[in-house]
Amino acid sequence: MIRTILCATALAALMTTAALAGDPAGTPFKNVKLVYDQPIPNVPGKSMRGVLVEYEPGGNSPAHLHPKSAFIYATVLEGAIKSQVNDGPVVTYRTGESWSEFPGDRHRVSQNASATEPARLLAVFVVDTDETELVLPYTNEAGQP
Repeated sequence: MIRTILCATALAALMTTAALAGDPAGTPFKNVKLVYDQPIPNVPGKSMRGVLVEYEPGGNSPAHLHPKSAFIYATVLEGAIKSQVNDGPVVTYRTGESWSEFPGDRHRVSQNASATEPARLLAVFVVDTDETELVLPYTNEAGQP
């Protein structure tokens, strides 16, 4: 039984990693890497996943959503990141600073604030264990981010 659960968890992690790494068709989230995946033992059905996001100078991610079950805590590890969640202001977070995203939030802006230095952030998700895609493209009804 435990072996079956571990195999299922490993398969979910593999699927999530594949989804985050992008596909040959050109998925735009190639700068995102799953670095941690652990079911939460005292919260059945939930897992904690760590995602490393790396931006080259001037790099960005397109507007996106996360699963409706996802609560996210993000912290800047290196450089500075410009972020806009929902219709809030664009905020620049520097090394050591952090923010949260709540289930259903739209991440409209996520980009390196520098045109000359790289930037990295770690996003920690609390999400349904069976969720296989952590980053989903977002456009509004008019097809705009």
